[in-house]
Amino acid sequence: MKEVSQGLNAANEEEFASQSTLLKEFSSLSTIDKAWVFESENGGSSRAMFLINQPNLLGNDKRTHLLSSHISKQSDGSVSFQWAPFPVEMSGVSTIVPSPSGQKMLVIRNQENDGPTQFEIWGPSQVDKEIHIPKSVHGSVYTDGWFEGISWSSDETLIAYVAEDPCPSKPVFDGLGYKRTGSSEKDCNSWKGQGDFEEEWGEAYSGKRRPELFVVNIVSGEVHIVDGIPKSLNVGQVVWAPKNEELDHYLVFVGWPSDCGSEKIVRKLGIKYCYNRPCALYAVKASVPKSQTNKLKTEGDRTEDETAAIDLTRGISSAFFPRFSPDGKSLVFLSAKSAVDTGAHSATNSLHRIDWPTDGKPNVSLKLIDVVPVVKCAEDDCFPGLYCPSFLRNPWLSDGQTMIMSSYWRSSQVIISVHVLSGKVSRVTPKSSDSWDILALDGDNILFVSSSPVEPPEIKYGYSTEGMEWNWLDISSPVSKYSTKVRSMLSSLQFSIMKIPVRDASVELTDGARTPYEAIFVSSKIRKSGACDPLIVILHGGPHFLILTNFIKNHAFLSALGYSLLIVNYRGSLGFGEEALQSILGNVGSQDVYDVLAALDHVIEMGLADPSKVAVFGGSHGGFLTTHLIGQAPDRFVAAAARNPVCNLALMVGTTDIPDWCYVLAYGGSEGKDYFTEAPSLDHLYVMYNKSPISHLAKVKTPTLFLLGAQDLRVPVSNGLQYARALKENGVEVKVIVFPKDTHGIDRPQSDFESFLNIGVWFNKHFQ
Repeated sequence: MKEVSQGLNAANEEEFASQSTLLKEFSSLSTIDKAWVFESENGGSSRAMFLINQPNLLGNDKRTHLLSSHISKQSDGSVSFQWAPFPVEMSGVSTIVPSPSGQKMLVIRNQENDGPTQFEIWGPSQVDKEIHIPKSVHGSVYTDGWFEGISWSSDETLIAYVAEDPCPSKPVFDGLGYKRTGSSEKDCNSWKGQGDFEEEWGEAYSGKRRPELFVVNIVSGEVHIVDGIPKSLNVGQVVWAPKNEELDHYLVFVGWPSDCGSEKIVRKLGIKYCYNRPCALYAVKASVPKSQTNKLKTEGDRTEDETAAIDLTRGISSAFFPRFSPDGKSLVFLSAKSAVDTGAHSATNSLHRIDWPTDGKPNVSLKLIDVVPVVKCAEDDCFPGLYCPSFLRNPWLSDGQTMIMSSYWRSSQVIISVHVLSGKVSRVTPKSSDSWDILALDGDNILFVSSSPVEPPEIKYGYSTEGMEWNWLDISSPVSKYSTKVRSMLSSLQFSIMKIPVRDASVELTDGARTPYEAIFVSSKIRKSGACDPLIVILHGGPHFLILTNFIKNHAFLSALGYSLLIVNYRGSLGFGEEALQSILGNVGSQDVYDVLAALDHVIEMGLADPSKVAVFGGSHGGFLTTHLIGQAPDRFVAAAARNPVCNLALMVGTTDIPDWCYVLAYGGSEGKDYFTEAPSLDHLYVMYNKSPISHLAKVKTPTLFLLGAQDLRVPVSNGLQYARALKENGVEVKVIVFPKDTHGIDRPQSDFESFLNIGVWFNKHFQ
């Protein structure tokens, strides 16, 4: 029975030292998270702020800092950026949100334990207002990017935001037993009981029970909860609606029902990366203080609460990312209706519009207008459908009708424009294999970041001529200054996007499921003596996700070690049309496995890889595929590594925050939704087991490294441990590393560093 010895010996200690020095070169690189652009009084210039993150390995957290720049635009079309000499660190800051005019900036500090949430209103040179909100009013403000909703009113006196509902009271005990209500809880001889168990929102939302909507007046400092929202709704993504004739202030927000919209489901299911949770847009009055919310209005025999939230999107099962056009005439939003209706946790988006009432008073009879429908099957390199990870707060060009957004386009991310009246979609960025991510708009100009697997992110600036021809300028910035060592290593690499024909293209498949999928191949420009570098097959999770042609630091590290990379966006990935995406449901462990093996055969047949020098690596569903491959094709891989892999659906279904995922993947969309229950039958468990890697475990002989997060709620640590222990029983070489405080992503800086260091050392060991 083979097992890796505990601790380090002299040989692998040298390997760890060497690789950690190289990994540090990549892991310390900064990334740009957000940017804002503000018009200057001088029309020929503007100001920009960039929010930048850098891993802090010693502190095991991320340093966040702001870097400012002055943008000068010349009459000849040239643009220059004058950068501040140093960035400003935002220590202890949860989020920042500039006001629409750019004259004020909201800084939020969520305090740990029982400390109050701090709101700071900054002016051009100092803090103009500081407001402390105790935990008795609300818990932490949501700054996660999904429930998060922080919106300034047009006059910049009110801020609407989403925060955690105050924690309900809990029983207090002391040496004599229960302490009655009203007694002091600060007595050192007493303690708080646990109280009733409450469902939370799963992975990445530990401690988050119910987000609610609040408004703070930054002049008076008063905070009130927005009334009229049913307790069964969880709110997020709030925006201010245009003021109506009576100067009523409405808020539009996204509402998710606690039961996930189904009578069968009596709990909150995990929501991170889960676009299949039903949601709707609601409008509610923000100007009515809670003390006045009991006023009723009588119309004949019907009584109605004036403050009740109004469902604006009853005709569709999903609505999120609401944005008002600059003139206030249109409310535009994305929908994941396809995901909700089929059970796929992510699917092709559609874009919709509501013509806002001219009197500014919303109602339930507003008509939903389709702007961009779901694309079922994309032909050749045509538009594959909307796959938008987010929207800008202000995505509009000066015509007030054209939105600019980033979207996945097969294996790349591109910038597109959408005319919300005509529905016309245009690709703004040129036909390039790189990925482009929009940061902000500067009038009708675009500030964005571009990168590729072999090129770190660079800030760029796009402007259009009168004929709408776009020009792209490279911007020299402090953020883009990488070490000579990194530049030298990356300059020796190249990449390409390969189209992989579907080898099981039977007549039963849809047109979309028969079209080629893609793989990204990263390799050295120079082959040594005609030999191929060892190859790592890299697989994404989801399965409804993808790996883009953007720069990924850890992948670049593996390339720098001398490996070629084959990154497979198998059928089921985002960015390829809805039919291809849906084809994987009910076919996991077979179709996706065939796709990966076909992609591997493709590069071997091209002479780009040696079949005797192949490793495989993936996380989550990519770990599911990794462990399937070493079981179904046991002679094809020299080594494997899996991060929080799904190894046994029958075990996962009873422990995960997304049990519905197990059903939908095992049975298929509508059938899996119908079968879903919290009490799986023996037949259900049998099907899930047979779809799982553990059913092929007896054939595995590939040395495998497992990296597991002990706090993972998505794929609990028991899944990987069960499989790893069973491999050990069979005499397979196994190494397991468990990160006690990490969740599904294993993305705390030290854990991420240690993960990929061990992957590099593990693969090097088995390729020697």
